[in-house]
Amino acid sequence: MPPLIDSLLRRAAILLSGLLLAGCAATGVVSENAGDAPVARSSVSTPDRSRVTKKPGDTSRTPGIKPGKAEPIPFPEPTEIVRAPEDEIKPVDLTLPPDDLWERIRKGFGMADLDHPLVAEHQAWYLNRPDYFRRMSERGRRYMFHIVEEIERRGLPTELALLPMVESAYNPEALSVAKASGLWQFIPSTGKLYGLEQNAQRDDRRDIVASTQAALEYLQKIYEMHGDWHLALASYNWGEGAVGRAVLRNQAAGLPTDYASLNMPAETRHYVPKLQALKNIIAQPELFGIELESVENKPYFAQVAEAPSMDLATAARLADVPVAEIKALNPQHKRPVIRTGKGGAQLVLPAHAVDTFMANLDNRNPDAAPTAGAPWRTYTLGPKETLATVIRRFGVSEWRLRRFNGLSPTVRIGPGSTLLVPDENSSLSLDGGNAEEAPRLGVDKPKYKRVKRNGRWVNVPVTPAAGSKAVKPGVQKRKVSAPPARKKTVIPAGKSATGK
Repeated sequence: MPPLIDSLLRRAAILLSGLLLAGCAATGVVSENAGDAPVARSSVSTPDRSRVTKKPGDTSRTPGIKPGKAEPIPFPEPTEIVRAPEDEIKPVDLTLPPDDLWERIRKGFGMADLDHPLVAEHQAWYLNRPDYFRRMSERGRRYMFHIVEEIERRGLPTELALLPMVESAYNPEALSVAKASGLWQFIPSTGKLYGLEQNAQRDDRRDIVASTQAALEYLQKIYEMHGDWHLALASYNWGEGAVGRAVLRNQAAGLPTDYASLNMPAETRHYVPKLQALKNIIAQPELFGIELESVENKPYFAQVAEAPSMDLATAARLADVPVAEIKALNPQHKRPVIRTGKGGAQLVLPAHAVDTFMANLDNRNPDAAPTAGAPWRTYTLGPKETLATVIRRFGVSEWRLRRFNGLSPTVRIGPGSTLLVPDENSSLSLDGGNAEEAPRLGVDKPKYKRVKRNGRWVNVPVTPAAGSKAVKPGVQKRKVSAPPARKKTVIPAGKSATGK
């Protein structure tokens, strides 16, 4: 064979051998003989991962580690935690009622929160007046348990227990410019519509039990009407008819019909934000730096159906409590006598004093009249008897008799009318106790006068001069000069319960 051809054949064989070796390296075939030497692999070749044999139990691959080269990662042993007995998690019994009434109110919140700029404004107002907030809460502790009980019995949100704070600052004797009265601020017409009696002897709008029942019944009705608590509260303040017309106007204009979108009076616009501000503060008092004094989650008062008619001082003496406490729990009575039975109301006493009252009542002389020892008596006019008959028979002045029974100078009464006849020589006052025992439930009833300002007539509150006193009819009132008194911030009670 010529040398040239031999040389070409040798080169072709070498080239073919190199190509075969490169093909084997590219396919990643591993020799099945354990003793064989490892085959050299090209540094640029990529192994076929699907043909790599996995070790038993190897279910995952770690990125960056070649198959078959990574060692299994040992799972760390759990750390042993030693707990002391006091660190153990104790089960919470949600069926037990909380000891604090505030906590019970928080758990019952159910209204949607109102996102409105006025909420922050009223939060700041309450937080800047901690003394006012404290007095309001102190007055409310007498009545809140009963109100929360009635709210939960009806399945309503407990935010409604804060509504008397907005309405009357929990003062049952509050009276607004629109003649709205009581904790829930019923105007006379709505009060009569919901069965709240108003006469010369008593005003049930100030009755804690009767007014609470009427207010919750009315709130439930207007909520079912609107299906929204914010609109229901606006109706309570402004009237359901006015709110309904405002909603229709927005619907006609293609505008939203939620509370914040309605065109309403300023008082109603601030009404729900006030309640939301109080809700925020009571929900997290520590966040606002407010310390709420605990209120026991148990009844504060009880009604005594067996009690006879009696004056406030007698009731206080039998129950061994201050006259102020009796008056605070029975604010519906206009006269210093609590008339019970038919045409009257039940006597309300502190719950802890009921047993004492009943024991002292039973220990009285059974032959004595119910009003024996009291500086007053009842008398029913017979046929052809008039007020003049009572005046001659008991020697009481007409002015005192009329004032004691809440009768104006022009009112005439006839046969069948029952009068309270005070003893002319007794010191029984229309307040039912001494001045120092009178309950400090709130500010005096505001008086207003009409003044023209900037072409408009407005109501301006009138503060009586210090030291001035009421005088009998026919006696001229002398002007009393007094040094300037310190100015007091007075929060007038809001209109409501239809309060227009």
